[in-house]
Amino acid sequence: MTDFNLLDPELVAIGEARTKAQLSRQAFESFQGVTQEQADRIVDAMGQAAEAAAAELARLAVDETGYGVYEHKILKNLYNAKFCAHAMKKMRTLGVLWTDEVARVTAIGAPMGVIAAIIPVTNPTSTTIFKCLAAVKAGNAIVCAPHPRAAKCCVRTVEIMAEAAERAGAPIGLLQCLSGGQLPATRELMAHRDTALVMATGGAAMVRAAYSSGKPTLAVGAGNVPVYIHRSVADVSEAALMVITSKSFDNGTACVAEQSVVLDEPIADAAIKAFEQHGTVFLDAEQQRRLTELLFIGRGALNPEAVGQTATELARRIGMTVPPGTKVLGAALDDVGPQTPLSAEILGPVLSFYRTRDLGAAHQRCREVLAFGGEGHTLGLHGQDAEMVARMSDLPASRIVVNTPSLLGGMGFSAGTDPSFMLGTGTWSGSIVSDNVTPMHLINIKRVAHQNRPWRDIYLPTMGL
Repeated sequence: MTDFNLLDPELVAIGEARTKAQLSRQAFESFQGVTQEQADRIVDAMGQAAEAAAAELARLAVDETGYGVYEHKILKNLYNAKFCAHAMKKMRTLGVLWTDEVARVTAIGAPMGVIAAIIPVTNPTSTTIFKCLAAVKAGNAIVCAPHPRAAKCCVRTVEIMAEAAERAGAPIGLLQCLSGGQLPATRELMAHRDTALVMATGGAAMVRAAYSSGKPTLAVGAGNVPVYIHRSVADVSEAALMVITSKSFDNGTACVAEQSVVLDEPIADAAIKAFEQHGTVFLDAEQQRRLTELLFIGRGALNPEAVGQTATELARRIGMTVPPGTKVLGAALDDVGPQTPLSAEILGPVLSFYRTRDLGAAHQRCREVLAFGGEGHTLGLHGQDAEMVARMSDLPASRIVVNTPSLLGGMGFSAGTDPSFMLGTGTWSGSIVSDNVTPMHLINIKRVAHQNRPWRDIYLPTMGL
């Protein structure tokens, strides 16, 4: 008899990845031919199960990772289980998608196969819910590969949704999750012959590993989101409240939330006062130095022990006492780059602030912030001036959200972007997708194209034009 306790844990994890990829492929083959209506019924059951378990999964995520706010993680779970699932209902992903009678073309949606879904530690259960719903909506199987610090809560999330899917008619094994979160197992899964597509959400190293797997990859990485408050803003207090709400939500663990606030000089004093009234405590130079030492380790890498903590807790760790109700720590800065670490993305309730004399200076400052780790992600704007919006929209961001919290607008709740929990960052950051990812990105689209022009016209001088 083999003593499994003596086996190398890494080899066991790699074996698990191979086995689950193979089982998922078998389940996918059983699932092939499913109608849109059958897939929708299964997705509906999965969404309802995730909705019912939203609180349980939020508690597991907070307890296991030590990141974020329990109540906010419930909302993230519900956003995916209800809001995103509702948006998916309107999509047609399988069979005939549309027909162009004039061009004589019919588009047919076909699933891709087994999807390897990389799950981040900052939003583990909510991202798992979204990727499982999207995969099955598109007729695929899925194997989730969680961060090692979030493996248990992700396993439970997949377990709940898989049971609901199977009760609704899905084959056993259509949804699976690696149990340990080891990187070698994740690499094995991504490169496995039965994996058709990788959906990668995570840090830069994980995104690079995903693209190195040799498989088609939808990868989204970090953000460093600037928000500009222009002199034409309708209500500077409301703008400040939206930014603080966004950045403090789940203790700042969302990469789409604002990171740097760029203030137009005529409204800068009023904005600073509004930020203070809504719960921002500004740090002096010495406090900024201590916060930098807490948040960063090595060459600008975030300290994982300081991610996703409350502003009050961060203040305590640097020897500060802040008033009850403090939501965000603020740092007034005058440059951007590695020499000023607080200008980088911080997965916590910390905002940097800049004052700019005019639109040109604001444009330049936002460009600098995006170039420092945020290119391709998101830009926030507050103001009523259409020319300002047009001018700022030429910056390299995949979504420019106006007069709304960047978090809620970017993920498709309070603005017209597609509801999603996977936001593409485009080729600016090395990603093939700049959209908010939906089930439509998880299908192949075939075109049945009938002849609509005499083929001999190719020999005419005019080519029949």
